[in-house]
Amino acid sequence: MTIKKRVLKSAVALLCGVALVGCGRLASGDDKASESKVASTDKDTVLMYQVGVPPENMDELMEIANKRIGEELDLKLKIQYIGWGDYEQKMNVITSSGENYDIAFATDYLNNAQKGAYADLTELSKEFAPEAMEQLDEAYIKGNTINGKLYAMPVNANVYAQQMFTFNPTFLEKYDLDISNVSKLADLEPLLKTVKENEPGVVPLTAGSGWRIEKDIDFLIGNSVPLGVDLNGDPTKLLNPYVEGEGILPQLDTMHDYYKKGYVPADAATSQTAYNTDEDTWFVRSETQGPYDYGDYLLQRITGKDIQSKPFSKPAKTVAQARMANFVISNNSKKKEEAMKILNMLNTDAELLNGLVYGVEGRNWEMTDEEGRVRLLEGYQDPKSGYLSAWNLANNEILYIDEAVTDEQIDYKETSIKEAEESPLLGFNFVTDNVKSEITNVNNVSAQYTAGLQTGSVDPKKVVPEYLEKLNEAGLEKIQEEAQKQFDEFNANK
Repeated sequence: MTIKKRVLKSAVALLCGVALVGCGRLASGDDKASESKVASTDKDTVLMYQVGVPPENMDELMEIANKRIGEELDLKLKIQYIGWGDYEQKMNVITSSGENYDIAFATDYLNNAQKGAYADLTELSKEFAPEAMEQLDEAYIKGNTINGKLYAMPVNANVYAQQMFTFNPTFLEKYDLDISNVSKLADLEPLLKTVKENEPGVVPLTAGSGWRIEKDIDFLIGNSVPLGVDLNGDPTKLLNPYVEGEGILPQLDTMHDYYKKGYVPADAATSQTAYNTDEDTWFVRSETQGPYDYGDYLLQRITGKDIQSKPFSKPAKTVAQARMANFVISNNSKKKEEAMKILNMLNTDAELLNGLVYGVEGRNWEMTDEEGRVRLLEGYQDPKSGYLSAWNLANNEILYIDEAVTDEQIDYKETSIKEAEESPLLGFNFVTDNVKSEITNVNNVSAQYTAGLQTGSVDPKKVVPEYLEKLNEAGLEKIQEEAQKQFDEFNANK
């Protein structure tokens, strides 16, 4: 039977893909990276480093997967997990030591690629993974090409992202609250007021240390270096949103007002409280959604509730999304061609990928009568009968779709990918050699100010001028000048 190439961003994505911060706090005690040296000596085994914690039945899943891989490639795949909290540091050690591995989930992609840590996949991908490459949105290629070369096989998944206000239906229904006109932070005020006055044990707005309210800004390096392109403004200009463009100052004022009124937790600037989505401890939270989330489907499945969300940013294909989940091949690998073949198969073989993402067929899931649809079974909820995440594994487009996803949600996914705006920064790679120390200094300054400002814990009218002064002392203007010069050259040569 021919299976339609549709997708569910499933598996661990159902548990933590909607809120990656929660995944980041998972224990890393199952890390057995020391085994990698043994695995890498097997001439038929390709070693892949992956971030996270493996399911309890990992050996069973890999036995099934390797049976399928062996039928096609006469190779084996070994996936070696390193915990979220340790991954970046351990991969830096592995990379700098020159240890032999084959495939890895990329960290600090641009820097490591420029340093020569990753193999050039430009020709390898054409020769050994043409099918996988054909399915990638052009934004992935633009976002990962460095000086004309491609160093990654991106996971084809949420190529665009959109920021959402997500509401707990328990309180929407209880107080008959209307969210139809919510499109910006200030629109939440009457809703937050109702919950604050009537639900003393509930946090109206779940702002914490990671809360960010920038709207429609694609940052050049990250929001700790406040330079980027205003997606509603001049596409050729890099600006500081605390000074220029639509800016975030009105939103900072609104957040400070909410903080004073008690809509935001008193310890918001330092809080890392998760506020589980299936509990009634919260009313509004910020979530990031992309096309393969199928709207609120994932959150509704996690919580068992009719979760509702409203966007407060436009859907945009950005560099961050293009590099959200990259797999790279080590420049020291002795099996570059074999690794590329494995990546191609993971991204094109539906039987292989779905077996990893959904788990064991017949226990965790079964095909429905409708082509390309699956029904999740009781075993899917059993922690001893696990599965791997989809968002950071392989091509979501070839995953089967849960029968609970509607045809309308699928149609919207396909349409929205075509219509989402591409960031002007796609394809631009800022060479930071001349401003490395300034970037470090600016990051240090932002670490002192950002959380307090973003969560409303401090008065922006008093603190923003001080923040801007410290940023300029740290070298932000020099970074902006250097970046704008390179960006002008990039735009002139398009």
